[in-house]
Amino acid sequence: MADRLPPLTALRAFDAAARHMSFARAADELGVTPAALSFQIKSLEAHLGRPVFRRLNRAVELTEAGRTLAPGLSDGFSTLSAAWRATKRLSDESTLTVTAGPAFTSKWLAPRIYDFAQTHPEIELRVAATLRLIDFDRDEVDAAIRFGLDEGKAYFSEPLIREWMTPMMTPELAAQIKRPQDLRDAQLIHDDSTAFFRQPADWAAWGRAVGVDIDASHGARFSQADHALDAAISGAGVVLGRVSLATRALESGRLVAPFEIGLLTKAQFRFVCPEGHESRPQVAAFRAWVKAEIKSSEVFEKGRTLIKAEDVA
Repeated sequence: MADRLPPLTALRAFDAAARHMSFARAADELGVTPAALSFQIKSLEAHLGRPVFRRLNRAVELTEAGRTLAPGLSDGFSTLSAAWRATKRLSDESTLTVTAGPAFTSKWLAPRIYDFAQTHPEIELRVAATLRLIDFDRDEVDAAIRFGLDEGKAYFSEPLIREWMTPMMTPELAAQIKRPQDLRDAQLIHDDSTAFFRQPADWAAWGRAVGVDIDASHGARFSQADHALDAAISGAGVVLGRVSLATRALESGRLVAPFEIGLLTKAQFRFVCPEGHESRPQVAAFRAWVKAEIKSSEVFEKGRTLIKAEDVA
């Protein structure tokens, strides 16, 4: 016969006491008296047939049995808690937690949050800006927008935006830079967030696409795309900008993209969620809204010639 487990209350009491190494603090966490918590620990020890704590003058320490039990019990309660929260989220149709990269959150999502709230007042949107790998259960996330070369086959994954890049600058700078050749003397801004692309999508590659030798050895470098765009908006120079992140700046006229040639990359934004969750009401509503917003921004591709980055590598 399988070993009969002790009562859950006794296991919870031990887990809290082992984490705090204090009966008083554990009792406070669980909302019981120290005497009640001590009773539960003694109940656990009676069930086990050996002590799990060694009582000292003003402290406690784990016995060998306690040290053996504590890690697995802590992991078990964490797993149980995560499973419970994940199950509760399935019945929650009013809250949506989304994660996206910092640059996409700053330049694309945040400026449109008000529009989403107006369209879907019944959904409370929560956004976490992070580049960490997705674990939907651990992070309590409903959906993610991710950028890269990976197709995300472990989850439901739908392509949203294929990234392309073109020189962007303020209207004042554009008055001075009328031809690609003029970029040879311009202050260049470098977006190093594209360094992981299989084919380079940088100033040298764009120069090859238009037949102009551009010296890309000078200019400020930024590890994040949104910072590179902010520098260009401030008038610090010309950035080879990612169009997906610059649409609001282009729409408002803070930036202009005067040249016809764009560099098309293989990197793309994707909508990702656990398989089967794409049909949940709030996830489906957010996904449809994102796709509609992207569709309205495709006007910037009209009249452009997009050259594949691999063709000029």
